[in-house]
Amino acid sequence: MTTSLQDGQSAAGRAAARDSPLAAQVCGAAQGRGDAHDLAPAPWLHARTLLPPPDGTRGCPADRRKKKDLDVLEMPSIPNPFPELCCSPFTSVLSADLFSLENSRKKQVIKVYSEDETSRALDVPSDITARDVCQLLILKNHYIDDHSWTLFEHLPHIGVERTIEDHELVIEVLSSWGIEEENKLYFRKNYAKYEFFKNPVYFFPEHMVSFATETNGEISPTQILQMFLSSSTYPEIHGFLHAKEQGKKSWKKVYFFLRRSGLYFSTKGTSKEPRHLQFFTEFGNSDIYVSPAGKKKHGAPTNYGFCFKPNKAGGPRDLKMLCAEEEQSRTCWVTAIRLLKYGIQLYQNYMHPYQGRSGCSSQSVSPMRSISENSLVAMDFSGQKSRVIENPTEALSVAVEEGLAWRKKGCLRLGSHGSPTASSQSSATNMAIHRSQPWFHHKISRDEAQRLIIQQGLVDGVFLVRDSQSNPKTFVLSMSHGQKIKHFQIIPVEDDGEMFHTLDDGHTRFTDLIQLVEFYQLNKGVLPCKLKHYCARIAL
Repeated sequence: MTTSLQDGQSAAGRAAARDSPLAAQVCGAAQGRGDAHDLAPAPWLHARTLLPPPDGTRGCPADRRKKKDLDVLEMPSIPNPFPELCCSPFTSVLSADLFSLENSRKKQVIKVYSEDETSRALDVPSDITARDVCQLLILKNHYIDDHSWTLFEHLPHIGVERTIEDHELVIEVLSSWGIEEENKLYFRKNYAKYEFFKNPVYFFPEHMVSFATETNGEISPTQILQMFLSSSTYPEIHGFLHAKEQGKKSWKKVYFFLRRSGLYFSTKGTSKEPRHLQFFTEFGNSDIYVSPAGKKKHGAPTNYGFCFKPNKAGGPRDLKMLCAEEEQSRTCWVTAIRLLKYGIQLYQNYMHPYQGRSGCSSQSVSPMRSISENSLVAMDFSGQKSRVIENPTEALSVAVEEGLAWRKKGCLRLGSHGSPTASSQSSATNMAIHRSQPWFHHKISRDEAQRLIIQQGLVDGVFLVRDSQSNPKTFVLSMSHGQKIKHFQIIPVEDDGEMFHTLDDGHTRFTDLIQLVEFYQLNKGVLPCKLKHYCARIAL
């Protein structure tokens, strides 16, 4: 019986030695040399092996030192209801999975910037997604959530930025940044983020799309989109792009082909024979960025540049720079690469915008609906009961009559102060009332207006109003339609000593810009489409 007890103590000593160097010293002193073929100990022997000598016994200084160390490391006297699960008193009761779960929820502070360079610090868990960060900022700032708020990664040292997809982990994005880099996260709207699911015809021009297999009949843009999401078939995007040669400042115009396996270019004109195709890059381990100022920063032929950057930290030499001839071409390339890279995940982000990993879900957040043409109807409140006006002609006449009534009420309200300067004061008030509106941008240039609209998405109806640089007394309505930006001059018209605003040479007049914008949000008029989304510079 004594022999078996000694054998058990030897094995227990080795088990404890694996867990702690200090335990190895204590058990070594107690058991001497162990045998490699000792039997595994019984659980009840673990505690007996490491018991200190009884009080009153005299030991050497080394033993007293070991006893002191054991007293320091002794765990609180909490009874363990499952002793059979503990292989050593030095082994934590918590499992490795619980530790990893706790570490995954560790908090970290991130800083998010807005368009006007104001910022806000957020204390977020390590597994928070980009959509969750947007949801936090929406709730904290009381914004309307129309699913267009987006988080952007901006890299100023190389002059590029990209949309962080809703499902991406923000902390992983930040982990690829260099310590000395002044990179930023921006929070702003991007109406074109999922617009290709709604109107794919604008994103895939016929001359840029072909198919690997023969197709019967004409393929619609919706079918093209379904092919991108399918794993069996794929459409092929092709066209000329300017590519920056590695290690040089020169750019070369080459014919490119985008396939599911990667991006290729032809060494002989527009030929796509396998012997003429050369591999350019894959997009599994890299992200796609756009270059807003590629012409100035990288000497690109146009400002419609984009590039591939590895997921790991890298400098300008690691970039693979490309440049398109026009915005529609760049949009097609970038959209196709996003679809091939993320596939069905993008569609899930679009269909279920509140599915996150850190608690901001549809159960805890009530979505707020934004104003659009689908949620606005013409109503008639003249009778005892209100009714929806379904006849478009009647709705247009009612809108014109209501605009005239607003004008008369505005003139009476602002001109009824009883002073000789009442009319001039009302005119000045009408002329300046628009300055507080989020869609009005005071003194920005034409190029700056185009940059803002491109940043927030080339979707039909995205607009802003600004001061005219060529004529100080007029305003300009800048809007997006058909992947292009158009500018319309708002001219002041004087009638009986009062000033009005018009877009159609005086046929439709408005006392202020607010009435003008509200009218064209409901009516197309002389514009190519209704005004839907305004560009705003929000502050955090």
